[in-house]
Amino acid sequence: MNQTKELVEAVVKGMQEKKGKKITMVDLTQLSGAVCEYMIICEGNSLNQLSSLSDSVWDVVRINTGERLLSMDGDHHSPWIGMDYGSVLVHIFLPEQRSFYDLEHLWADSKITEIPDL
Repeated sequence: MNQTKELVEAVVKGMQEKKGKKITMVDLTQLSGAVCEYMIICEGNSLNQLSSLSDSVWDVVRINTGERLLSMDGDHHSPWIGMDYGSVLVHIFLPEQRSFYDLEHLWADSKITEIPDL
């Protein structure tokens, strides 16, 4: 399996372990000039859950792939946490911020996959 696909699977697993909702994968591999290959987006119900989701993603990715986080925006007080793994960008939102920024539809010409909630 290719390294980026393993990273995507680890991110999704980390989100699912902390009950992330409405997980969406945006495949940007067919778009020239895209900032990454994939964006993985989910939401949580509280600031505490967002913090738990980002911690879980970090742990699962590190353990399962050995990939290192390049940068992170947001903290346990932020309604939007962004994590940059280079080829994969992770966005964890509160529902209101996710709806407002609507990242999935900014990339409407890409392949968008909804991951069922567990």
